[in-house]
Amino acid sequence: MLLGCATIEPKVASPTLAPEGASGYQEKQGWFAKKHMVVAANPLAAEAGNLILKRGGSAVDAAIAVQMVLTLVEPQSSGIGGGAFLLHFDGKRVQAFDGRETAPAAADQNLFMQADGTPMSFYEAVIGGRSVGVPGVLRMLEDAHRLHGKLPWAMLFEPAIGLATEGFEVSPRLATLLSKEDALRQDPVAAAYFYDASGKPRPVGYLLKNPELAATLRMVAKGGADAFYQGEIAQSIVDKVRAHATNPGLMTIADLDAYRSKQREPLCSEYKLWRLCGMPPPSSGALTIAQMLGILAHTEIQDLPPDGNALQPQAVHLFSEAGRLAYADRNRYIADPDFVPLPGGGMPMLDKTYLAQRAALIGERSMGKAVAGQPFAQPLAFGSDQASERPSTSHMSIADAYGNVVAMTTTIENGFGARQMVGGFLLNNQLTDFSSLPADEHGAIANRVEAGKRPRSSMAPTLIFEKSSGKLVMALGSPGGSAIINYVAKTLVGTMDWQRNVQQAISLPNIGSRNGPTELELGRVSPELIAELKARGHDVVVEEQTSGLHGLMRLNIHGEELWFGGADPRREGIAAGE
Repeated sequence: MLLGCATIEPKVASPTLAPEGASGYQEKQGWFAKKHMVVAANPLAAEAGNLILKRGGSAVDAAIAVQMVLTLVEPQSSGIGGGAFLLHFDGKRVQAFDGRETAPAAADQNLFMQADGTPMSFYEAVIGGRSVGVPGVLRMLEDAHRLHGKLPWAMLFEPAIGLATEGFEVSPRLATLLSKEDALRQDPVAAAYFYDASGKPRPVGYLLKNPELAATLRMVAKGGADAFYQGEIAQSIVDKVRAHATNPGLMTIADLDAYRSKQREPLCSEYKLWRLCGMPPPSSGALTIAQMLGILAHTEIQDLPPDGNALQPQAVHLFSEAGRLAYADRNRYIADPDFVPLPGGGMPMLDKTYLAQRAALIGERSMGKAVAGQPFAQPLAFGSDQASERPSTSHMSIADAYGNVVAMTTTIENGFGARQMVGGFLLNNQLTDFSSLPADEHGAIANRVEAGKRPRSSMAPTLIFEKSSGKLVMALGSPGGSAIINYVAKTLVGTMDWQRNVQQAISLPNIGSRNGPTELELGRVSPELIAELKARGHDVVVEEQTSGLHGLMRLNIHGEELWFGGADPRREGIAAGE
């Protein structure tokens, strides 16, 4: 077992808990289940996944049902207009499914450059059709279902179709984000759906129906992913993207028809007693987390546990400095490997000697900004990417009764994506995850825009195994843009080094550095911690850090092995199971 945690009395997972508020912080104690479990960002989505598992479905079956409901009830974060990464463990092997969006065939490295040679501002690029990548999540889910599904494809759409037809109550989080959103009103379709005739957002508890999405999902349920990538739905997407009045995009029917998901070799690494597996590039998540942990292995962080939720200054210092070093390498080297292959698949970046050398750079004072290292035998002349990933994403962790486990992170990138609605769902703005600049003084930027390329991501669905037995002990992931890496790494340190259960580790304050300032979570850290870090030379920023960590782990309680689920107190997710 990863942890004993026998002091927690079992509370059976329930799908009936009401969602909490969208802002602030509400403590959660975690949930237990024996047979199966779903941890997801919205209670209605968790209920849908649990229903599928009760019907005999697999973890992949449940993931499909969860994603379809999230498209409806959490449209600001993910949906069928976006992309995803999925890790699957069948008891013997880990598979990595890449459903990341791709750039249209007509796109080039100057997609976000203006006539004067400067890049467009982020929101100038986002809003409209220019930023929309070819969606990948449905094709990827169909491929995973073909291999690991147990229930009929069409059955998995029933919960979402029912909710879209009969209506669902607007959650506090969705209502709050709508009240803060301006650009969504610019799209007449989205405005009519999310706002009333006077322009006010749908309030908490409003019964919101989406017959257009119900119709879309019925077509996909009947015709498979081809019904999305070909024909009426595909044409409506292309028309929406290309017809934007001020910022049209380049997507064509041929781009949608040509989209394929990919199976990639999982990126696995070791940390002390455990083996961690995650998504390889084009995600930077697993590689950067593995670098951080590999650097921290040369420190005393395991001897610096928090007092309750109060983090020790030295622990925050070490964690932030490890982050600077790992993010420096991430920003220089990682991109779509089909366009920018890394020697050895990037594994030289995890070489123990190299990471020991990087760890030796950590001193008593903050280094401020780290410089990328040279882990490869031949130096790579890449520029440093400063692409700004935004935090509108969602994560689910699922275990079924057959021994299968899924960790899936799914996104439309920025909140409400490109602010373009078609067929009852929102389109992504994933192309702004590329570097807007094609090169800098060091050379071509690896993550520049290229036709058919997948933008670099930080999504980090993660599966954790006991190294000695090979037994899966935890599944984890989070939304949060490029901060995902710090959110997941914090939770891993909390469980593996500080012996917290997954709920306790998720609930720890979010901290870290993305090779900029040291970021601390507003309202969750003490003035004394801030002062101590500043005294050590840290440029400290205290701000909201709305992670959405959702994980599950095996626990042995009074001799009985159970699933224990943890959901982020910063969002409205729950675990459901039996």
